[in-house]
Amino acid sequence: MYLLIKGGTVVTATGAFPADVLVEGEKIAGLFSPDSTPPVEGAQVVDASGKYVIPGAVDVHTHMQLPFGGTSASDTFETGTRAAAFGGTTTIIDFAVQRAGERVPDGLAAWHAKADGNCHIDYGFHMIIGGVDDESLKAMDSLVDSEGVTSFKLFMAYPGVFYSDDGQILRAMQKARDNGSMIMMHAENGIAIDVLIGQALTRGETDPINHGLTRPAELEAEATRRAISLAQVAGDTPLYIVHLSASQALEAVAAARDTGRNVFAETCPQYLYLTLEDQLGAPGFEGAKWVCSTPLRSKHEPHQRDLWRGLRTNDLAVVSTDHCPFCFKE
Repeated sequence: MYLLIKGGTVVTATGAFPADVLVEGEKIAGLFSPDSTPPVEGAQVVDASGKYVIPGAVDVHTHMQLPFGGTSASDTFETGTRAAAFGGTTTIIDFAVQRAGERVPDGLAAWHAKADGNCHIDYGFHMIIGGVDDESLKAMDSLVDSEGVTSFKLFMAYPGVFYSDDGQILRAMQKARDNGSMIMMHAENGIAIDVLIGQALTRGETDPINHGLTRPAELEAEATRRAISLAQVAGDTPLYIVHLSASQALEAVAAARDTGRNVFAETCPQYLYLTLEDQLGAPGFEGAKWVCSTPLRSKHEPHQRDLWRGLRTNDLAVVSTDHCPFCFKE
Protein backbone atom coordinates (compact mmCIF):
# COMPACT_ATOMS: atom_id res chain seq x y z
CA MET A 1 0.00 0.00 0.00
CA TYR A 2 1.27 3.44 -0.93
CA LEU A 3 0.79 6.73 0.89
CA LEU A 4 1.63 10.00 -0.88
CA ILE A 5 2.05 13.13 1.22
CA LYS A 6 1.84 16.10 -1.13
CA GLY A 7 2.51 19.81 -0.90
CA GLY A 8 4.30 19.96 2.43
CA THR A 9 7.65 21.30 3.59
CA VAL A 10 9.87 18.34 4.42
CA VAL A 11 12.23 18.79 7.37
CA THR A 12 15.39 16.67 7.46
CA ALA A 13 18.71 16.79 9.30
CA THR A 14 20.11 19.01 6.55
CA GLY A 15 17.30 21.53 6.20
CA ALA A 16 13.70 22.18 5.11
CA PHE A 17 12.48 22.14 1.51
CA PRO A 18 9.26 21.60 -0.49
CA ALA A 19 8.84 17.95 -1.38
CA ASP A 20 6.31 15.17 -1.79
CA VAL A 21 6.88 12.02 0.26
CA LEU A 22 6.03 8.56 -1.01
CA VAL A 23 5.61 5.85 1.64
CA GLU A 24 5.42 2.15 0.81
CA GLY A 25 4.24 0.06 3.74
CA GLU A 26 6.28 1.37 6.67
CA LYS A 27 9.21 2.71 4.65
CA ILE A 28 9.95 5.99 2.87
CA ALA A 29 10.09 5.03 -0.80
CA GLY A 30 11.04 8.41 -2.19
CA LEU A 31 11.21 12.19 -1.93
CA PHE A 32 10.21 14.14 -5.03
CA SER A 33 10.19 17.79 -5.93
CA PRO A 34 6.55 18.84 -6.24
CA ASP A 35 6.72 19.21 -10.05
CA SER A 36 8.29 15.79 -10.65
CA THR A 37 6.24 13.41 -8.48
CA PRO A 38 5.31 10.37 -10.55
CA PRO A 39 1.72 9.12 -10.56
CA VAL A 40 1.20 6.28 -8.10
CA GLU A 41 -1.85 4.17 -8.85
CA GLY A 42 -4.05 3.47 -5.85
CA ALA A 43 -2.03 5.61 -3.45
CA GLN A 44 -3.76 7.28 -0.54
CA VAL A 45 -3.04 10.99 -0.93
CA VAL A 46 -2.64 13.37 2.02
CA ASP A 47 -2.63 17.13 1.34
CA ALA A 48 0.10 18.66 3.51
CA SER A 49 -0.05 22.15 1.99
CA GLY A 50 1.09 24.75 4.50
CA LYS A 51 2.38 22.08 6.87
CA TYR A 52 5.73 20.65 7.89
CA VAL A 53 6.41 16.96 7.23
CA ILE A 54 8.93 15.57 9.72
CA PRO A 55 10.33 12.11 10.45
CA GLY A 56 8.87 10.22 13.37
CA ALA A 57 10.65 11.17 16.57
CA VAL A 58 12.80 8.69 18.52
CA ASP A 59 12.63 9.28 22.27
CA VAL A 60 15.70 7.53 23.63
CA HIS A 61 14.92 8.00 27.33
CA THR A 62 11.59 6.88 28.80
CA HIS A 63 10.47 5.03 31.95
CA MET A 64 7.13 3.30 31.48
CA GLN A 65 5.77 1.52 34.58
CA LEU A 66 8.98 2.19 36.51
CA PRO A 67 8.71 1.20 40.20
CA PHE A 68 10.26 3.96 42.30
CA GLY A 69 9.80 5.40 45.78
CA GLY A 70 7.08 2.95 46.80
CA THR A 71 4.92 3.57 43.73
CA SER A 72 5.20 3.23 39.96
CA ALA A 73 5.23 5.60 37.02
CA SER A 74 1.63 6.15 35.98
CA ASP A 75 2.04 5.49 32.24
CA THR A 76 1.91 1.89 31.10
CA PHE A 77 3.49 0.86 27.82
CA GLU A 78 -0.01 1.01 26.32
CA THR A 79 -0.96 4.50 27.51
CA GLY A 80 2.53 5.96 27.15
CA THR A 81 3.11 4.78 23.59
CA ARG A 82 -0.42 5.80 22.57
CA ALA A 83 0.32 9.34 23.76
CA ALA A 84 3.70 9.22 22.04
CA ALA A 85 2.11 8.27 18.73
CA PHE A 86 -0.32 11.18 18.92
CA GLY A 87 2.67 13.47 19.48
CA GLY A 88 4.63 12.17 16.50
CA THR A 89 7.04 9.90 18.39
CA THR A 90 7.29 6.58 16.58
CA THR A 91 10.00 4.85 18.66
CA ILE A 92 10.93 4.85 22.35
CA ILE A 93 13.88 3.29 24.12
CA ASP A 94 12.86 2.42 27.67
CA PHE A 95 14.96 1.21 30.59
CA ALA A 96 14.78 -2.34 31.87
CA VAL A 97 15.91 -2.52 35.50
CA GLN A 98 18.21 -4.77 37.50
CA ARG A 99 18.59 -3.94 41.19
CA ALA A 100 21.32 -5.18 43.52
CA GLY A 101 20.71 -8.84 44.29
CA GLU A 102 18.65 -9.41 41.14
CA ARG A 103 19.73 -11.10 37.90
CA VAL A 104 20.15 -8.90 34.85
CA PRO A 105 18.34 -11.33 32.47
CA ASP A 106 15.38 -11.44 34.85
CA GLY A 107 15.12 -7.66 34.81
CA LEU A 108 15.14 -7.57 31.02
CA ALA A 109 12.55 -10.35 30.84
CA ALA A 110 10.27 -8.44 33.22
CA TRP A 111 10.32 -5.39 30.97
CA HIS A 112 9.70 -7.46 27.87
CA ALA A 113 6.63 -8.87 29.62
CA LYS A 114 5.36 -5.36 30.38
CA ALA A 115 5.80 -4.17 26.80
CA ASP A 116 4.99 -7.25 24.73
CA GLY A 117 1.78 -6.76 22.79
CA ASN A 118 0.99 -3.48 24.53
CA CYS A 119 2.87 -0.91 22.45
CA HIS A 120 1.44 1.25 19.67
CA ILE A 121 4.91 2.16 18.32
CA ASP A 122 8.34 0.59 18.05
CA TYR A 123 10.42 0.18 21.19
CA GLY A 124 13.77 -1.04 22.46
CA PHE A 125 15.57 -1.24 25.78
CA HIS A 126 18.57 0.11 27.60
CA MET A 127 19.55 -1.88 30.71
CA ILE A 128 19.92 -0.33 34.15
CA ILE A 129 22.65 -2.11 36.13
CA GLY A 130 21.85 -1.42 39.77
CA GLY A 131 24.24 -4.01 41.17
CA VAL A 132 27.64 -4.23 39.50
CA ASP A 133 29.28 -7.57 40.32
CA ASP A 134 30.85 -10.49 38.47
CA GLU A 135 27.48 -11.94 37.46
CA SER A 136 26.04 -8.69 36.13
CA LEU A 137 29.24 -7.88 34.25
CA LYS A 138 29.06 -11.28 32.54
CA ALA A 139 25.41 -10.64 31.72
CA MET A 140 26.38 -7.44 29.89
CA ASP A 141 28.17 -9.61 27.32
CA SER A 142 25.17 -11.87 26.77
CA LEU A 143 22.79 -8.92 26.35
CA VAL A 144 25.06 -7.42 23.69
CA ASP A 145 25.55 -10.76 21.93
CA SER A 146 22.02 -12.15 22.09
CA GLU A 147 19.45 -9.54 23.14
CA GLY A 148 20.20 -6.45 21.06
CA VAL A 149 20.88 -4.38 24.19
CA THR A 150 24.01 -2.29 23.71
CA SER A 151 23.62 0.48 26.30
CA PHE A 152 23.84 0.17 30.08
CA LYS A 153 22.84 2.82 32.59
CA LEU A 154 24.63 3.39 35.90
CA PHE A 155 23.87 5.82 38.71
CA MET A 156 26.19 8.05 40.70
CA ALA A 157 23.05 9.10 42.60
CA TYR A 158 20.52 7.32 44.86
CA PRO A 159 22.70 5.50 47.43
CA GLY A 160 20.96 2.36 48.61
CA VAL A 161 18.79 2.18 45.49
CA PHE A 162 20.75 2.25 42.23
CA TYR A 163 24.07 3.79 43.30
CA SER A 164 27.39 2.44 41.97
CA ASP A 165 30.71 3.54 43.44
CA ASP A 166 33.67 4.55 41.30
CA GLY A 167 35.20 1.08 41.35
CA GLN A 168 32.00 -0.54 40.15
CA ILE A 169 31.61 2.11 37.46
CA LEU A 170 35.17 1.55 36.24
CA ARG A 171 34.61 -2.21 36.00
CA ALA A 172 31.39 -1.72 34.03
CA MET A 173 33.12 0.74 31.72
CA GLN A 174 35.92 -1.73 31.09
CA LYS A 175 33.36 -4.39 30.22
CA ALA A 176 31.57 -1.98 27.85
CA ARG A 177 34.90 -1.17 26.20
CA ASP A 178 35.49 -4.86 25.58
CA ASN A 179 32.04 -5.75 24.23
CA GLY A 180 31.47 -2.58 22.21
CA SER A 181 28.57 -1.20 24.24
CA MET A 182 27.96 2.23 25.76
CA ILE A 183 27.64 3.39 29.36
CA MET A 184 24.86 5.84 30.18
CA MET A 185 25.38 7.82 33.37
CA HIS A 186 23.09 9.58 35.81
CA ALA A 187 25.77 12.02 36.90
CA GLU A 188 25.10 13.53 40.33
CA ASN A 189 27.19 13.11 43.47
CA GLY A 190 24.61 11.12 45.42
CA ILE A 191 26.71 10.77 48.59
CA ALA A 192 27.10 14.55 48.98
CA ILE A 193 23.47 15.16 47.97
CA ASP A 194 22.26 12.85 50.74
CA VAL A 195 24.24 14.94 53.25
CA LEU A 196 22.57 18.13 52.01
CA ILE A 197 19.14 16.48 52.09
CA GLY A 198 19.66 15.33 55.68
CA GLN A 199 20.72 18.81 56.75
CA ALA A 200 17.72 20.39 55.03
CA LEU A 201 15.34 17.96 56.74
CA THR A 202 16.90 18.78 60.11
CA ARG A 203 16.18 22.45 59.47
CA GLY A 204 12.59 21.61 58.49
CA GLU A 205 13.11 22.71 54.88
CA THR A 206 10.69 20.36 53.14
CA ASP A 207 9.03 22.54 50.49
CA PRO A 208 9.46 21.15 46.96
CA ILE A 209 11.95 23.86 46.01
CA ASN A 210 14.41 22.25 48.39
CA HIS A 211 14.60 19.26 46.08
CA GLY A 212 16.50 21.52 43.70
CA LEU A 213 18.47 23.40 46.36
CA THR A 214 19.88 20.16 47.78
CA ARG A 215 21.01 18.97 44.33
CA PRO A 216 23.23 21.91 43.28
CA ALA A 217 24.68 22.27 39.81
CA GLU A 218 28.21 21.87 41.18
CA LEU A 219 27.46 18.28 42.21
CA GLU A 220 26.12 17.47 38.75
CA ALA A 221 29.26 18.98 37.22
CA GLU A 222 31.59 17.14 39.60
CA ALA A 223 29.98 13.80 38.82
CA THR A 224 30.02 14.52 35.08
CA ARG A 225 33.74 15.29 35.16
CA ARG A 226 34.38 12.18 37.23
CA ALA A 227 32.42 9.97 34.83
CA ILE A 228 34.37 11.38 31.88
CA SER A 229 37.66 10.70 33.67
CA LEU A 230 36.66 7.14 34.54
CA ALA A 231 35.65 6.47 30.94
CA GLN A 232 39.07 7.69 29.81
CA VAL A 233 40.82 5.44 32.33
CA ALA A 234 38.75 2.51 31.08
CA GLY A 235 40.04 3.03 27.55
CA ASP A 236 37.80 5.79 26.20
CA THR A 237 34.63 3.79 26.68
CA PRO A 238 31.66 5.49 24.95
CA LEU A 239 29.91 7.58 27.60
CA TYR A 240 26.43 9.12 27.41
CA ILE A 241 25.41 11.61 30.11
CA VAL A 242 21.65 11.52 30.63
CA HIS A 243 19.36 14.51 31.41
CA LEU A 244 22.12 17.14 31.61
CA SER A 245 20.76 20.32 33.17
CA ALA A 246 23.66 22.51 34.33
CA SER A 247 26.07 24.85 32.56
CA GLN A 248 29.04 23.50 34.50
CA ALA A 249 28.27 19.91 33.46
CA LEU A 250 27.91 21.01 29.84
CA GLU A 251 31.33 22.66 30.03
CA ALA A 252 32.86 19.32 31.00
CA VAL A 253 31.13 17.51 28.14
CA ALA A 254 32.10 20.20 25.62
CA ALA A 255 35.74 20.09 26.73
CA ALA A 256 35.83 16.32 26.29
CA ARG A 257 34.20 16.46 22.86
CA ASP A 258 36.58 19.21 21.74
CA THR A 259 39.48 16.82 22.30
CA GLY A 260 37.78 14.03 20.33
CA ARG A 261 36.60 12.02 23.31
CA ASN A 262 33.78 9.51 22.92
CA VAL A 263 31.40 11.52 25.13
CA PHE A 264 27.78 12.41 24.40
CA ALA A 265 25.05 14.12 26.39
CA GLU A 266 21.33 14.72 26.23
CA THR A 267 19.12 17.37 27.72
CA CYS A 268 15.33 17.42 28.09
CA PRO A 269 12.55 19.93 27.40
CA GLN A 270 12.00 20.61 31.11
CA TYR A 271 15.52 22.02 31.43
CA LEU A 272 15.09 24.16 28.33
CA TYR A 273 11.82 25.79 29.43
CA LEU A 274 11.11 25.38 33.18
CA THR A 275 12.87 26.88 36.20
CA LEU A 276 13.56 26.27 39.87
CA GLU A 277 11.77 29.43 40.95
CA ASP A 278 8.68 29.32 38.71
CA GLN A 279 7.89 25.59 38.93
CA LEU A 280 9.58 23.94 41.92
CA GLY A 281 9.08 27.16 43.88
CA ALA A 282 5.32 27.34 43.25
CA PRO A 283 3.25 28.07 46.40
CA GLY A 284 2.43 25.25 48.82
CA PHE A 285 2.84 21.72 47.54
CA GLU A 286 2.18 22.73 43.92
CA GLY A 287 5.90 22.60 43.19
CA ALA A 288 5.89 18.84 43.74
CA LYS A 289 4.45 18.51 40.24
CA TRP A 290 7.82 19.60 38.89
CA VAL A 291 10.18 17.32 40.83
CA CYS A 292 12.73 15.56 38.63
CA SER A 293 16.38 14.58 38.97
CA THR A 294 18.57 16.24 37.88
CA PRO A 295 16.42 19.15 39.10
CA LEU A 296 15.18 22.28 37.37
CA ARG A 297 17.78 25.03 37.53
CA SER A 298 17.56 28.69 38.57
CA LYS A 299 16.41 31.27 36.06
CA HIS A 300 18.93 33.67 37.58
CA GLU A 301 21.80 31.56 36.25
CA PRO A 302 22.71 30.95 32.57
CA HIS A 303 21.78 27.26 32.41
CA GLN A 304 18.97 27.52 29.85
CA ARG A 305 20.94 29.89 27.63
CA ASP A 306 23.91 27.53 27.67
CA LEU A 307 21.79 24.44 26.97
CA TRP A 308 20.23 26.06 23.91
CA ARG A 309 23.69 27.06 22.72
CA GLY A 310 24.92 23.51 23.37
CA LEU A 311 22.23 22.18 21.06
CA ARG A 312 23.25 24.60 18.33
CA THR A 313 26.94 23.68 18.63
CA ASN A 314 26.32 19.91 19.01
CA ASP A 315 27.94 19.83 22.44
CA LEU A 316 24.53 18.41 23.38
CA ALA A 317 23.82 15.57 20.97
CA VAL A 318 20.24 14.60 21.90
CA VAL A 319 16.95 15.93 23.28
CA SER A 320 14.91 13.26 25.07
CA THR A 321 12.05 13.45 27.55
CA ASP A 322 13.03 11.24 30.52
CA HIS A 323 9.30 10.54 30.50
CA CYS A 324 8.44 9.15 33.94
CA PRO A 325 5.11 10.55 35.16
CA PHE A 326 3.62 10.12 38.61
CA CYS A 327 0.16 11.13 39.80
CA PHE A 328 0.07 14.24 42.00
CA LYS A 329 -1.63 12.38 44.85
CA GLU A 330 1.40 10.08 45.08
